[in-house]
Amino acid sequence: MKIRRKTLLTALAVGTSLLLAVQPAAAQQAAPLTAQQAAQIVASPDRSAADRTNDQRRKPEQMLVFIGVRPGMTALDLSAAGGYTTELLARAIGPSGMIYGQSRPRDPSRPPTPPAAPEGNSRPTAASGTAAATPAPPAAAPPAAPRPSPDALEARDRALRNAGIEAAPIAVVVRPFETPVPPELPDFDLVTLMFNYHDLGHLGVDRAAMNRAVFQALKKGGVYVIADHSGRPGTGISEAGTLHRVEEAFLRKEVEAAGFKLAAEGNFLRNPKDPRDKNTPDPPQPKDEFVLKFVKP
Repeated sequence: MKIRRKTLLTALAVGTSLLLAVQPAAAQQAAPLTAQQAAQIVASPDRSAADRTNDQRRKPEQMLVFIGVRPGMTALDLSAAGGYTTELLARAIGPSGMIYGQSRPRDPSRPPTPPAAPEGNSRPTAASGTAAATPAPPAAAPPAAPRPSPDALEARDRALRNAGIEAAPIAVVVRPFETPVPPELPDFDLVTLMFNYHDLGHLGVDRAAMNRAVFQALKKGGVYVIADHSGRPGTGISEAGTLHRVEEAFLRKEVEAAGFKLAAEGNFLRNPKDPRDKNTPDPPQPKDEFVLKFVKP
């Protein structure tokens, strides 16, 4: 009996060791990024001048810590655009993980969506019966069209590889917002959507379908982090194309309807003095912006 018991205990021990070796249990996961590590990533001398300018309003060190990025994660950056956030996540996740940057495909058969109002405040004009306003300076030439998102992401991935940066590979995903995740991709640890949820209203996206797709794509315990420009109470997403804002409570209700639970609120981009009635606050000051972290139960 003693021999049988010892043999059984040995078999159990070996089986447990093998299970731990192949199973990515929570205890084996890397620790989340520290504030010091985030600061080192942001301070990397090889980052572009444009990204450094973006840092001044985005506070990326605090954002990365708030998200809770861990090395080895599999992440998806929705509406990745030029890849500012995508690259930061790639650097933070490291070569043992993977980051996908999504953009929607262009459909030449559909009429173009009416353009949203440009960011910034319009120039004030003189009131009737008062002295004329100072003449506006000649209009500047329109800026060059931005590089398509897939091209921008591929360029960032290539630059990271060529510079020998220890970063996660950046993969391009071109799919509609309603079905942003290819079915063959593995479950995700993290999905981000930075300052573009409001545009989904202007673009006529089925946001409920998108949020459900994100919920399905995430692992249990996976997180969905959304940041955006704050709109006034009661405005919902109605000012997406004019003021580039969305009401926080409205957004939260839509995301929670997909099954998510609010896990944390980031206040590091808040500005309670912003009246939230213009694209850019007047007098000039930082926009009031919210950051919400949702979890899949």
